[in-house]
Formats: sequence, C-alpha cells, structure tokens
Amino acid sequence: MRNFFTRSAGLFLCLLIIGTAGYSQSKIIRVALYDDVSGTGAGPGNFELCLKDSTKFFTKRIKAADIRNGILRDFDVLIQPGGSGSKQAKNLEVSGRDSIKQFVKRGGGYLGVCAGAYLATADYEWSLHILNAKVIDRAHWNRGNGEVTVAFSNKGKKFLGLKEKDVKIGYFQGPLMAPAGVDSLPKFNSLAVFKTEIVKNGAIPGIMIGTTAFAQAEYGKGRVVAVSPHPEKAEHQRSMIAKIVMWLAG
Repeated sequence: MRNFFTRSAGLFLCLLIIGTAGYSQSKIIRVALYDDVSGTGAGPGNFELCLKDSTKFFTKRIKAADIRNGILRDFDVLIQPGGSGSKQAKNLEVSGRDSIKQFVKRGGGYLGVCAGAYLATADYEWSLHILNAKVIDRAHWNRGNGEVTVAFSNKGKKFLGLKEKDVKIGYFQGPLMAPAGVDSLPKFNSLAVFKTEIVKNGAIPGIMIGTTAFAQAEYGKGRVVAVSPHPEKAEHQRSMIAKIVMWLAG
C-alpha cells in the first residue's frame, strides 16, 4: 500500500511538472498597440490582423497617456506604428518616452515600424535612443512612397522564416538606418537592406540603396526591432510581424 501511494505521488508530481512546463511554453504574449496622435489610421488594425491568433497573442490599443501612467507594466511588447515619429514623441512627452525606455531596459520588447523606427533611433533629441542607429539623408525624409525590394541577410531570412532573399515591400518614407556609433549602446544587427529605392521630392539617387531596412538589437534586458517599410500592410507578409513579436517577447 505504501508503494502504491509513493508511485501515485510520483506520477502526480511528474504530471504537474509537465503541465506547468506546457503552460509556460504556451504563455500568451501581451502586446500594446500605440493608437494615438500620429499613430492612427490603418496601422493598429493591420497589426491586429498580424497578431490575430488569440492562442498566442493578446493585443490592446493604448494611448500616450496610458504609457505615462505606467500601463506598459502589464505588457510584454509595445508596437509603435507608422505616422510621424516626432509627433509621437511630442505626444508621449518626456515621461512617456522615459517609460518606454525603462520598459525595454527591464526586459520588454519594442517594435517600431516606419515612424516607430524613427522614434527608436539615437539620432534625434526627441528619439528614444534605444537603437544604436542614425538616419541617413534626414533632409529628404519625404522621399515618397512605393514598392521597394528589400534584400535579407541569411540571418534575416532565418529569423523571419523567409524562403527568398529579395522581397518586395511597401515603403512610406521610413528611415534609412545606419550605425550611429554610440559607445553606450550595443551594435544592431542589420537583417535586411534596401536593394531598390524611392527617389522623389529632391531625394538624391543612390543614397537609399544599401541602408538598413530591418534592424535588430538588445537594450538592457529587453529587445528592439526597427522596420522601415510596412510588411504589416500586405496579407502575405504579416507573418513577419508575428515572428518579430515572438522574438521580442523572449
């Protein structure tokens, strides 16, 4: 009888451990979507479509005031979408920007797309300085919209589960990123570069090509990804966003 209870207790303990491990592996990733001044339009909705698998992701739209009030403590990843990086920064105010920096430093994930990528860089007084990147040709940020070819590195292909190296993605005046050389920040990984360019509104030909389109880095205990073009807009490219968010959540 004693052996029976001993074996039963052992079996129960094993099942409990296995169940706990399974629960840990299937933890839902909590994603905050910035939806406020210069972060509106179709952006948040497109990201919701990217993360529609409710068994993996929980998404909630938040305001700048929510960030200032500490809402990020309830999330794993923050997404700053397209719009205007400087207007997002102004609306967040210094305290909101500091809240984002502390969130990432403590282990949170940050995805910035287009305007959100500008916001992540270390190139403006108003930017977050969580990515060791500067913006090339700032004078011609309004270089136009269109489809561009982005060339992914082998690491970038593996990271995003891509079969092809060259991918056509919609571009809407996102940053042309290059290393900023800030000693206090780790170097970023360039996952992809621009292979073709948009040259409108006085932009100089040749500058965009070869600059970073997808950047990946760590900041403190957290992780950062900055994406210049808009893969979230195309249904067949939305899996990229899901894979990025999963990595950002650790």
